[in-house]
Amino acid sequence: MARRVDVRLKSGGAHVAIGALWCSSFFCRLRGLMFRRRLAPGEALLLVEAADHRAAAAIHMFFVPFSIAVIWINAAGRVVDKVEAKPWRPFYAPRAPARYTLEAEPEVLNRVSIGDEVVFEEPAAGAGR
Repeated sequence: MARRVDVRLKSGGAHVAIGALWCSSFFCRLRGLMFRRRLAPGEALLLVEAADHRAAAAIHMFFVPFSIAVIWINAAGRVVDKVEAKPWRPFYAPRAPARYTLEAEPEVLNRVSIGDEVVFEEPAAGAGR
């Protein structure tokens, strides 16, 4: 069974994403959202790198035919950048080094600001996907 995590704001506890798929393997990060027709409501991926890095946290949108929210988070849990990534664009990279890249539906951008701190938690029993 794939690991899932809830992403929530450290201050106030509001959820940013519920049941995001934890993608720490090379192949999970490589595939990302490519070749999907759409993102299901509430679906999210959390791409996990070994350490904070700008280049390693960069993404492309080749073979992703829909827009997504991309939120970059450093190892300390601070949001360092965010963007709405458009289909078929060749390159998006964070302004500052990041370890985590959250990919979700575009509305998620309204739930977080650059500088916010987030935490990753195991989903409550029976919650998530």
